[in-house]
Amino acid sequence: MRTAAYTGNHSIEISEAEVPAPGPGEVQIAVAFTGLCGTDLHILHGNMDARVTTPLTFGHEMSGTIAALGEGVAGWAPGDAVTVMPLVWDDTCPACLAGNNHICQNLVFVGIDSPGSLQEYWNVPAELLVAVPSDLSLRTAALAEPVAVAVHDVRRSELKKGDKVVVLGGGPIGVLIASVARSEGAIVAVSEPEPERRAQIERLGFEAIDPRAVDATEWVTEWTDGAGADVVFEVSGAPAAVLAATALAKVRGTLVIVAIHPTPREIDLQRVFWRELRILGARVYQRTDFERAVELLQDGTIPVDEVISRVVPLEQINDGVSDLENGRALKVLVELEAGK
Repeated sequence: MRTAAYTGNHSIEISEAEVPAPGPGEVQIAVAFTGLCGTDLHILHGNMDARVTTPLTFGHEMSGTIAALGEGVAGWAPGDAVTVMPLVWDDTCPACLAGNNHICQNLVFVGIDSPGSLQEYWNVPAELLVAVPSDLSLRTAALAEPVAVAVHDVRRSELKKGDKVVVLGGGPIGVLIASVARSEGAIVAVSEPEPERRAQIERLGFEAIDPRAVDATEWVTEWTDGAGADVVFEVSGAPAAVLAATALAKVRGTLVIVAIHPTPREIDLQRVFWRELRILGARVYQRTDFERAVELLQDGTIPVDEVISRVVPLEQINDGVSDLENGRALKVLVELEAGK
């Protein structure tokens, strides 16, 4: 089988490997599609070298079909369409014992801390599987993981129908958060400096803010009749966005930190105090979020064709990475032969 691995220094190596048999409790998946995301770019840029072991077969947004079952696996059959919730927790740490196993203090994120889905055949513990309905294409199902991120972020915010929401950053997760928030009845504006992405945001029916051309605080103040946004999602990862975010929220509004910030950021705590703001972190997802994500993909809530910019074969993975790095694509899927 073919695999793609990060080998350090921004390098991806495609190689051939033997197909290992699934172990006890494991399922072997013939991978159809693997999505590339911002976390993958962090890996490729060397930002996670202290965490990952090279060579690393990365990738965690995926879809495929079951090829084989390991000993003791029940409830699944070869040919079943699946995606994977790529989290392994220990069930013994204080977080797990408190019911927060998705943010286990010893969490293993599959595709970062262990081998991921950029391989034609992938063996994973059966408990990580999430079923894909028969009427949902594997291309669409590959978005289940990032949609689950958006579902979790929106659920954490506790937004209500009619709330005015600002999303800072119009990348793939920003667009997905906007889509999920709208499905919950929110009125959504997205702040995005890149004109191509801003045009896409407008095509999807959202208000689009150009933070380089207008004062976002003034824009949001006018948009909300002087109140401020009910919820602000910081998805951009930009220091300036974090500093500005508190000025956009209403009295007792909510700021949700979604982006991965590699270093500490400056934040306006005076504004937090003055308006009694609530700041929340939102990391990964729970199984209910994943199952809801599949439902939203199935019912057409998610603008799949707008989100998926390009599908490339494994041999062109570097082209797909380049498109993401240069802002020419929202989401790039890598198609693997085994899952066709």
